[in-house]
Amino acid sequence: MSPVTQNDDELDSLVRKRIRALRVAQGWSLEELAGRAHIGQSTLSRIENGRRRLALDQLVTLARALDTSLDQLVETASDDVVTNPTIDAAHGLMRWAVKGDPGMSVVRQRMTEPPPDNPARMRAHPGREWLVVLSGTAVLMLGHRRFRVETDQAAEFPTMLPHAIGAEGGPCEILGIFDRDARRGHQREEDRPGGEERRASNGSRS
Repeated sequence: MSPVTQNDDELDSLVRKRIRALRVAQGWSLEELAGRAHIGQSTLSRIENGRRRLALDQLVTLARALDTSLDQLVETASDDVVTNPTIDAAHGLMRWAVKGDPGMSVVRQRMTEPPPDNPARMRAHPGREWLVVLSGTAVLMLGHRRFRVETDQAAEFPTMLPHAIGAEGGPCEILGIFDRDARRGHQREEDRPGGEERRASNGSRS
């Protein structure tokens, strides 16, 4: 198979450094990675040190052995490294999409009301949620259990449990990361008639 043609020496160097960094991160020697990739140890050494041209078939094999993809191995920074949030003023939210995983989203929210304490007024939906409190104190209700989450503390939970989040003792601000299912659950709740009023009076039912 013909070698990968590289017009950009920086990309060529980046790929070689990335191969070595991924190998070291796994705690593997040259011999170990060479064995996993079914290539010679001297060949791998020359690839990492820039003394052998990069061939597509070897990059595919190395990517597989390193538990990554060819696209990720040769990926370069795009022009849209920095992104702006989508503002949802009606619900007091800021949202960012995760380009590397379109199913995920990051949400920043300010809350002022406590959560409902009645499980019948909480929501459950498929998915998983992770959140960190940026300021203030949040209260996380999971069924009949109540968790106090202070500034800089994080919480992670399956959203199939009836749950709600609110503030305690004053406003709080949280940053949440939702997988695809949890994100859909949030959007369905916000799109329901009266969703804004329920959120304002009951706290956030994620």
